[in-house]
Amino acid sequence: MHSYFSLQGRTALVTGGTRGIGRMIAQGLLEAGARVFICARDAEACHETASELSAFGECHALVADLSSEDGAKALAAALEQRIEQLDILVNNAGTTWGAPLESYPVKGWEKVMQLNVTSVFSCIQQLLPLLRKAGNDASPARVINIGSVAGITSHGEDAYAYGPSKAALHQLSRMLARELVAEHINVNVIAPGRFPSKMTRFIANDPDAMARDTALIPMKRWGRGEEMAALAISLASTAGAYMTGNIIPIDGGFHL
Repeated sequence: MHSYFSLQGRTALVTGGTRGIGRMIAQGLLEAGARVFICARDAEACHETASELSAFGECHALVADLSSEDGAKALAAALEQRIEQLDILVNNAGTTWGAPLESYPVKGWEKVMQLNVTSVFSCIQQLLPLLRKAGNDASPARVINIGSVAGITSHGEDAYAYGPSKAALHQLSRMLARELVAEHINVNVIAPGRFPSKMTRFIANDPDAMARDTALIPMKRWGRGEEMAALAISLASTAGAYMTGNIIPIDGGFHL
């Protein structure tokens, strides 16, 4: 690997790192040389995935429930016991909720906003001390928030809270990028289109639904794991050192 993209000697945390996009990114960061911590609510899945990812580098599991501020505080406290600084924070944990407009429940809206927006704010807030220790003028610490093209386009698919939550995350990221740049912390957003995940499994398992879905994508296919990993590596490496406040679609042209 070219030194421009090497993450050797750096430490990363990927929330929601046991599956889907989180796992893709965790594996990519490991392959680039980083030590990676993954967290998730499911203890068994977290430890099992960390064990599997250890084939690519040093990977550790941290069980964390980010559905509350206390969960973010507990995660930060646990991490502070293990590391002295955090070079890369990937806020990937998220959820969605689908229902017809007339019956869309407030509890669904609140759950999506909590995990997709509030918990990201809480994680960044609680992990700031470790990020501040890592960042310097030559190599800023990196926060990579996982947004969505749903926060850019108007395709809602009956998931009325999801797009607004991701749009809010995009704006929060811009605000934090502006504020934290003076402390050598870069904040950027990856806004994925379709990638294989638990959230999109119902489409992938239905050939007709898959055909209808890919017809809307200019490249006529879903994204691949290595493409997601490569973008995250770029943002976390020298390639992303002069980038902050960006919302980067990776969607085969869907946002167009």
